[in-house]
Amino acid sequence: METIKQKQVAELVKRNFSMVLQDEGTNIYGATPLVTVTNVKVTPDLSLAKIYLSIYNTEHKQEVLLEMAEEKNRLKQALGYRLRKLVRRIPDVDFYLDDTLDEMFRIDELFGRLRADNQMGSEEE
Repeated sequence: METIKQKQVAELVKRNFSMVLQDEGTNIYGATPLVTVTNVKVTPDLSLAKIYLSIYNTEHKQEVLLEMAEEKNRLKQALGYRLRKLVRRIPDVDFYLDDTLDEMFRIDELFGRLRADNQMGSEEE
C-alpha cells in the first residue's frame, strides 16, 4: 500500500518530469515521437521512481525508450533541478513502456469488428 508521502512524491515527479520531457525530449528522441508520462510509482524508501511512458507517432517505441535510458543521468539532473526545493532526495528513475491505451484501442477495435459481423449476440440476452 502506498503511503501519502509516496503519492505526493510520485505526483511531483510526474508533473515535473512531464515538463522535463517538453524541454529536453526533442534533443533526445527527436521531434516525431510524442512521449507522455502516464504514471509514476515510487518505492517506499523514495529512492526509485518508476516512470511509465506512452509513446505515440512512431513504430520504434523500444528504441525511444532505449534512447531515454541512455540519457537517464541527464534527465535525472534536469528533474533534480526542478525538484531541488520540493524533496529532500531526488529519486533515481527507471523508464517503462505503458501500452495500456494501445491495448484498449486494439480490444475496442476487435469488439467493433464483432459487432459489425453480428457475432456479439443480441443485447436482450
